[in-house]
Amino acid sequence: MNSKNRFILINLLAFEFVLLNVVLTICFLFKLPDFSLSHTAILPKMLSLIAIYNITWLVIIMYIRNSEFYFNPDFGYFKSIITSLFFFVGFVMSVVILLKIRYFERSTFIVPIFIFSYLNLVSHKYLLRYLKKRAAHLFSDTLLIGSGYDESNIKSFTNAMTQYGYNIMGYLENTEKKPKNVLDFSVFGSIDDLPKALNDNGIDEIFIAMGGMKHEKIMETIRIADSFGVRVKLIPKNPLLKSKNYKAVTMGDLAVFKLRESPLDHFSTTVLKRLFDFCFAFLVLLFLVPVFLIIAIVIKIDSKGPIFYSPLRKGEGGRTFKCYKFRTMHVTEDPINGARSTVVDDPRITRVGKFLRKMDLDELPQFYNVLKGEMSVIGPRPHRVNLQNDFRKSVNHYMVRSYVKPGITGWAQVNGWRGPTVTDEQKNQRVNHDLWYIENWSLWLDVKIIFLTIFGNHHKKAF
Repeated sequence: MNSKNRFILINLLAFEFVLLNVVLTICFLFKLPDFSLSHTAILPKMLSLIAIYNITWLVIIMYIRNSEFYFNPDFGYFKSIITSLFFFVGFVMSVVILLKIRYFERSTFIVPIFIFSYLNLVSHKYLLRYLKKRAAHLFSDTLLIGSGYDESNIKSFTNAMTQYGYNIMGYLENTEKKPKNVLDFSVFGSIDDLPKALNDNGIDEIFIAMGGMKHEKIMETIRIADSFGVRVKLIPKNPLLKSKNYKAVTMGDLAVFKLRESPLDHFSTTVLKRLFDFCFAFLVLLFLVPVFLIIAIVIKIDSKGPIFYSPLRKGEGGRTFKCYKFRTMHVTEDPINGARSTVVDDPRITRVGKFLRKMDLDELPQFYNVLKGEMSVIGPRPHRVNLQNDFRKSVNHYMVRSYVKPGITGWAQVNGWRGPTVTDEQKNQRVNHDLWYIENWSLWLDVKIIFLTIFGNHHKKAF
C-alpha cells in the first residue's frame, strides 16, 4: 500500500473511531439520565466499557477488514461491516460475561454496536465520494503500459481501478508510433516516453501488461520505474481459464500461477468453515429433535418401510459416502445401483413425502453427515454416481466441484438452479454457480446462503 492510499485509510479509520465513541457516549447517557461526573462508581465502569469497545474495534480492523474494502463502496464494504458486526457482538458479550459486568443492562452492550455499524455503513460511501471530489490528489496516479489497447479495454480498466483509489493518468503503448489518445488522457505516447512521463508527472504506480512485450523490454521498463521510485504491478497475458483467483508463487527462478485458487485452500479458513459447520449442525440437530420424532412417526404411519433412505453420493475428492434423508417414496431403490431420477408428479412419492420435499424437510438428516465431516452446511449438492458420470461428459470443469465438501444447500440452489438437471442450461448453470461459490467462499457468504435458503424465494427455476 502506497503512502497516498495509507493516508486515505487512516482518515477513514479516524472517522470510524470518532463515530464509535460518539455513539457510545450518546447511548450511555440515554441509559443513565442521572449520570454525573462526580459519581465515582459509574465513571470508571463507563470508561472501562468504552475501552472494551475500542479495543474490540481495533482487533476487528487488524484481523477482519481488508484494506481494499475501504476503496470499494459496494458489496465488499457491506460484507466487511456485517462480518465485523457479528464479531463485535460476540467479542464484547464474551468479555462482559467473563468480567461479570452487571451494572448495565444487556441492551446497553449491543445497541451501540448496531447503531455504529448502520451509521458506518451508510456514511462510508458518501465520505469516500467526498474524498474523491475534494481530495482527488490523494488517490494514486497510475500509468498503464503495454500493447494493443483500444477505447473499450482501457475504459473498462479505468472504471475498475478507480473503485480502489487509483487515478489512471494515461497509457504508453509498446510501439514506435505515437498512439491515438482515445480517452483524452493527460499522459500518452510510446513506451520510449516513459522516462519523460515519470519525470514530468507525479506517477505513483505503473501497470505493465505483459502480453506482446518482450522479456527484455519488460525488465527495462521495471528498471526505469525503479530508478524513479515508482511501484510496479504486472498484468500477465489473459489466461486460458477464466477465474477470479490466481495466485503466483515463486519456485526457483520461475513464477508459477495456481489456477482456481479458493479461499478454502488455506488451513485457517478450512478450520473456520469446519468449526462453523460442526456448531451449526449440532445446534440444528439438538433443537429439532422433536421435529425429527414427529416426522419419523408420520412416515411410519403413512407407508411401510424404513424411516431413513441412505443413497450413495459422491463427495470431496470423488469419495463415496452414505447421504442420509427421510424416506419420501413408497419404493426405495437400491442405494448403490439406483439410477432413476425424481420427476414431476412422481407416483413413487408418498403423501407425507410430497410435503417433506416441498418444505425440504427430507434433507434434515444430512446434518448428521455434516457432524461426521462428510458434508458441509453450504456447498455443491452431492450427486449420484451415474449422474456424476453424465455431468463429467457434458459439462466442462464439472469435477472442480469435488475440490470441496458437498453441502445441504448451496449458491446454485438459492439462485433457483435446483431440482431436475435435464437441459444443458440446467446443468451448466448449476455447475457455474458451484464454481463461483468455491472461488468466492467466505463465512459471510455461507451465512447469506443459509438466510436465503430459509427465507428466499429460490424455487422458481426448479422446473
